[in-house]
Amino acid sequence: MIEKSAEIEFLARSVEDNGGIYFVPAFSGLFAPHWRSDARGVIVGMTRFINRGHLARAALEATAYQTREVLDAMEADSGVKLKSLKVDGGMVANDLLMQFQADILDVPVVRPVIVETTALGAAYAAGLAIGFWKDFEELKLNWKKDRVWQPSMNQDTRSRLYVGWKKAVDRTLNWVE
Repeated sequence: MIEKSAEIEFLARSVEDNGGIYFVPAFSGLFAPHWRSDARGVIVGMTRFINRGHLARAALEATAYQTREVLDAMEADSGVKLKSLKVDGGMVANDLLMQFQADILDVPVVRPVIVETTALGAAYAAGLAIGFWKDFEELKLNWKKDRVWQPSMNQDTRSRLYVGWKKAVDRTLNWVE
């Protein structure tokens, strides 16, 4: 259905919404914050009107829902409310996903100019260790913002979609005896 990850955004944009389907990628269980090894991946809400675009969109949205679940758990544990989310990695090239992430979290999502920060972080750590940079403040000057997505989804829609996600997650449980 999708040969390259770069194709998914185009396919997902071919539809207005997920068509009422949810994809929960629990291929080897659900991890944080559920910690359920008995869960398995599901696609729920299928009707005869669902097409490849809806499936692509549901797959993208799953990433944002999973991020929300983890951040909600972090907020509950810490008492600290998220004000914005800085993102990195290959998936941040997907503008549709970044907008949906901002919408489902109801906070701005910020993408840096340099999106592959794992190797960069290792280089920064090495540079700090040998004195190339004097401190973290000097390193912070290297970070540059590329783009910010502001939430634009109304609260009723956000709540309805997230309730659907939670219902889909419930369907993944107890598949393994």
